[in-house]
Amino acid sequence: MGQGTITDIEFYSETLQEKLELLIYIPANYSPFYKYSVLIASDGKDYFQLGRISRVADEYLANEEIENLIIVGVPYKSIEDRRRKYLPNGDLHDAYLRFLAHELVPYIDEHYSTYRMGMSRALIGDSQAATVSLLAAIAYPNIFGKVILQSPFVDDTVLDKVREVKDPHAFSIYHVVGSLEHEVTTMNKTIKDFLTPNRKLHQLLVDRGFTTFYEEFEGQHTWKYWQKDLKRAIKQKFSL
Repeated sequence: MGQGTITDIEFYSETLQEKLELLIYIPANYSPFYKYSVLIASDGKDYFQLGRISRVADEYLANEEIENLIIVGVPYKSIEDRRRKYLPNGDLHDAYLRFLAHELVPYIDEHYSTYRMGMSRALIGDSQAATVSLLAAIAYPNIFGKVILQSPFVDDTVLDKVREVKDPHAFSIYHVVGSLEHEVTTMNKTIKDFLTPNRKLHQLLVDRGFTTFYEEFEGQHTWKYWQKDLKRAIKQKFSL
């Protein structure tokens, strides 16, 4: 099987009142006669360019190691745009969650041959994009059944959202963070401890009874480590 195709789609979101540029990976074996799972990536351009996620999917699909898979990347426009949409206190955060669940998912289901059920849809993100992925699954557990978290930003609001989840079995979580992420220089040049809050999040997920995989990789808050981890994350969530 050859390489899949990546298509740029211009999408207008009524919820956000703006045009978004989507990146959609369609595998080489795509056929309307088959059904496909869907992986939605916030920080979408980073996942395609830095994470090389399409290559990971190509390799696994060629070897018949994972389910048929469509990948949708949602890029951010700027650091400020990312903060406004991804962080729980961002003024566009709730609208972005609605966009994912009520605009993007129906669009993908309408235009491609998908399973159209929660356990066939996953969200993935790194740092703040991981945060919004987790919060989208919490807000819409019947729509998103899997979440991949790579070094998520975690604060008290995120922990409170997890505590409020009524059905911890509604979705499963893959969760990693670097053992050296105790001093992370953020995009706005402040220093934050990502490791300690992620340990708190993991313990809370365990205490609440979530289905979760957790590991602290030996590394920092960069794509050098997230890219290496991506192969395992994809394999674990979509393995045949």
